[in-house]
Amino acid sequence: MRVNARLDAEGQRQLEYLREATGAGVSDVLKASLAHYYASVRGERRPRLDHLRPFIGKQGSGRSDISVVSKDLLAETLSTKTGVRRARRGPAAP
Repeated sequence: MRVNARLDAEGQRQLEYLREATGAGVSDVLKASLAHYYASVRGERRPRLDHLRPFIGKQGSGRSDISVVSKDLLAETLSTKTGVRRARRGPAAP
């Protein structure tokens, strides 16, 4: 698709800066900018807690301690992904 756009002085300055800073052509800068803007808008429309669904409110999961250990379960999952371990919290020592 061919696009024709008019830019004000600030938009022209920004486009020129991005072109020079990246070494990309005008078309590539505009394509990357469009992709970035698209991802940003799509991210705003997505429900914010979708990534936490496996940990929160699982009625009928058979676990009665989810509300108590949810942070530990999340940390455990994240440590599996990142390789960073965190001390598991347990009951306070007497």
